[in-house]
Amino acid sequence: MVNDKQVRLLAFKERTLLRLPFQLIPPPQAASNVSWSRLLSYLRPYRGWIVVALIAMVISAGLGLVIPLAIGQVVNLITGDQALPVVQIAQLLGIVMIGQLLTGVIQTYCLSFVGERVVSDLRIAAYEHLQKLDLAFFEQRRTGEITSRITNDVTLIQTTVTNSLPTLLGGVIQLVGAVALMLVVSWQLSGLALILVPTLVLIGVFFGRWLRQISTAVQDRLADATSILEETVAGVRVVRSFRREDYEITRFRAAVEATFATALKLARIRAIFQPAMSLAVWMALIGILAIGGYLVSTGVLTTGSLISFLFYAVMAAGSMGVFASLFAQLQEALGATTRVFELLDQQPLVADAPDAIPLPPVEGRIEFREVSFAYQSATSNGSPAPVVLRDFSLTIEAGEMVALVGPSGAGKSTIASLIPRFYDVSAGSVLIDGYDVRRVQIQSLRDQIGIVLQETQLFSGSVRDNIRYGRLEATDEEIEAAARMANAHEFICQLPDGYDTPVGERGVRLSGGQRQRIAIARAILKNPRILILDEATSSLDSESERLVQEALERLMAGRTSIVIAHRLSTVQRADRIAVIVAGELVEIGTHHELLARDGVYARLYERQFLQPIPATAAV
Repeated sequence: MVNDKQVRLLAFKERTLLRLPFQLIPPPQAASNVSWSRLLSYLRPYRGWIVVALIAMVISAGLGLVIPLAIGQVVNLITGDQALPVVQIAQLLGIVMIGQLLTGVIQTYCLSFVGERVVSDLRIAAYEHLQKLDLAFFEQRRTGEITSRITNDVTLIQTTVTNSLPTLLGGVIQLVGAVALMLVVSWQLSGLALILVPTLVLIGVFFGRWLRQISTAVQDRLADATSILEETVAGVRVVRSFRREDYEITRFRAAVEATFATALKLARIRAIFQPAMSLAVWMALIGILAIGGYLVSTGVLTTGSLISFLFYAVMAAGSMGVFASLFAQLQEALGATTRVFELLDQQPLVADAPDAIPLPPVEGRIEFREVSFAYQSATSNGSPAPVVLRDFSLTIEAGEMVALVGPSGAGKSTIASLIPRFYDVSAGSVLIDGYDVRRVQIQSLRDQIGIVLQETQLFSGSVRDNIRYGRLEATDEEIEAAARMANAHEFICQLPDGYDTPVGERGVRLSGGQRQRIAIARAILKNPRILILDEATSSLDSESERLVQEALERLMAGRTSIVIAHRLSTVQRADRIAVIVAGELVEIGTHHELLARDGVYARLYERQFLQPIPATAAV
């Protein structure tokens, strides 16, 4: 059963970080200016739409300001003071209503278009930048956190840009017009009304920084819950096999409760902030009514003028009240904006040098020269990460098949990852046909390298789409030819829709061997000069392994191949076998040479193939 006590404890720990706004660490200074200026820079391509919307907004607000004057004239008619004829007042109100209808439609559509377009651009920009970041960025962050920034955070910005900013602009125009007409109607009462402005500004500044910081915390907690959701959905088979449904429910409930606790903190500050603004507004209106009544009684103002002034004061106060609500929303959106721009500000550790050149078509000679490497991330206690490779040197001739073997954690996959420059070496250099991989353009380098991994990654779509991923301009005939070479054509034809059969998310509708052969067909279609196989057959049954092995042999023919394997039976036909231990090359040679040397490889081989079988395991 789910342990509710654990859930409450985790939620309590989250709440202890958020006691009162006065206990929070103040947010960084000037962050809002930077974030909003960058966000508003996305408006520049749509200046024409904004100009049309602003013109319509000014006209609409101006027409709205006529209504209190008309109401004042009606009151003067009733009280016998000087006023316009009833027919003119009715005509005036009719023109105002029709004008506001038309301008309201124009401004709403234009601003909605701009808001939706800007946020779409922002989401696309974030995704494009994400595709440029190196593997180290993704290894240091959870998938759910990244997803949350592009979905939840940008959605919050979307709501603000589409709804809040247009309301803010309309309120500013209405406020300026109302204050100007208040001065025309009665400068005495206007002075009292304008005392309200600094009061509201002080209240907004006082609460604004807490709203922004706690809103960011809400988004962070939501990202935690999203991460758990994505992990458990992707790993549902593991959850089921270990019967950890209750445990995962507990984890997710704790994350959601933490989000709720933080959101409740935000709600408490809102609950204080908005009534405080309203109280200041109503106190000012009461003062205006009292003094205005005195001015009417002394003949300084007519009754209609006082009514008009009160309407303008209510409009100005309404604008200020809207500003209070919008200020809270904008501060919350600023937290989301900051998180999105943090993503956009991430710089890849691996990038093209300013003077990088395109890598010409290569023969495939690979050379490691005294390479040392350590991952950039620090350990959990803050100490530097351990060195993975130490003065590693190895030359692989063009067209040669070299196998990398050794215990887990020896650095085999790291060596393979340095060839397509997924990471940069800490010292030394990696060369392909004499070109240092750090001096060539990354795209031209990776275009000539194919990789087949143990965990095959297929994308949602059809079998054809996944094979075509190797070369997007390939014809259907070329796709079918690649599938035949990968021993995949026969099983593909037996699928319900053949090559158009959807594979499901991550290829879940196919077996491991089928997914692997599609991945090989994808690599064949790419036709790389250099091929990296990382445990490509380790998790397959005997029949699937035979079919995949045949496909791999066709794929490796005439190419430089680096094969990583724990099962030594798959590397015996390699031209050379390099034995890696603790990031160092300790042995290299053919299978028979290494057995004759009776070293590390011989012991690994003996451990796998020559151990006596216990009698109890004979069956």
